[in-house]
Amino acid sequence: MSAILEGTPDKRLALVTGRAYPEQAEETAKFLGTNVLETTAYDFANGEMYVRFTEPVRGADIFIMQAHTQPINKWIMEQLIMIDAAKRASARSITVVAPFLGYSRQDKKHQGREPITARLIFNLFRTAGADRVITVDLHAAQEQGFFNGPVDHLTAMPVLLDYMRGRLPLENTTIVSPDAGRIKVSEQWAAKLGGLPLAFIHKTRDTTRPNHAEAHGIIGDVSGRDCVVIDDMIDTAGTICEAVRTLYSKGAQTVTLVATHGLLSGPAVERLKDCGAKEIVLMDTVPIPEEKRLPNMTVLSAAPLLAAGIRSVFESRSVTTLLNGLPEDLRTRNIYA
Repeated sequence: MSAILEGTPDKRLALVTGRAYPEQAEETAKFLGTNVLETTAYDFANGEMYVRFTEPVRGADIFIMQAHTQPINKWIMEQLIMIDAAKRASARSITVVAPFLGYSRQDKKHQGREPITARLIFNLFRTAGADRVITVDLHAAQEQGFFNGPVDHLTAMPVLLDYMRGRLPLENTTIVSPDAGRIKVSEQWAAKLGGLPLAFIHKTRDTTRPNHAEAHGIIGDVSGRDCVVIDDMIDTAGTICEAVRTLYSKGAQTVTLVATHGLLSGPAVERLKDCGAKEIVLMDTVPIPEEKRLPNMTVLSAAPLLAAGIRSVFESRSVTTLLNGLPEDLRTRNIYA
């Protein structure tokens, strides 16, 4: 099987990956019916990186996939180097595929003299030579405007919804937003599940302390209800576990946590183990190793969604249709990571 997927006579697709999470790229390539283009990559003794494509990519539409996981700065830099290599190898177009976009939380200034690092990341990709970005569930959708080119903002909602539909007693379920910023997404979940009731947790965040927020109360009725908390990411899990405790204190019957990005940094696993959640559902937009997986944790594969996005871009089809679910030929595959 060739690593170059032939399209129309004047188009060729090449999928390459950095070293952060090659397994995800290989799984995505299977859905596309191709192979990952081989690269030579290594670190010098002082930490500098070297990357070279082992096959010509001249005239190809190249998709450069990288998981922005720990050590995040190293893997972002490697992706930038790969973009530069593709540009100098005369690729026809260069698309960054970042299932989780690093620094996306830093999308605005809370205090004076702060950076807007999400904008900086997009600028770096553009300057390196990227023509387009594909990512999943940005922290704030308006970050798409930070990139001077097309941004295909995929959402994991259809994949997560398909999984959750068969596991929820819908007549007794309430969708819960963990803060005011996620209300829009929670409203979409509630609507797609047949107009379920909605609640949200009022919390404040101390911008001088990372990964710290305090819940003050719940707006909406959760007593005796099966609650599903929808969030974009779980990092250290401090705020999401506090949300679970707050819901139980208000009489919730069960609490299920659903998030796209399972970063699971620092004490996250221990906190999630002790928080009392019925189930924790995550996507593998970043690698979640076995030692971080709990008995009540379900990890769904992002590969079908990424393959659908890449195929739509390559074939110049609408990406918006993916908001309604995956194509039929990708929906029947194994959904677990």
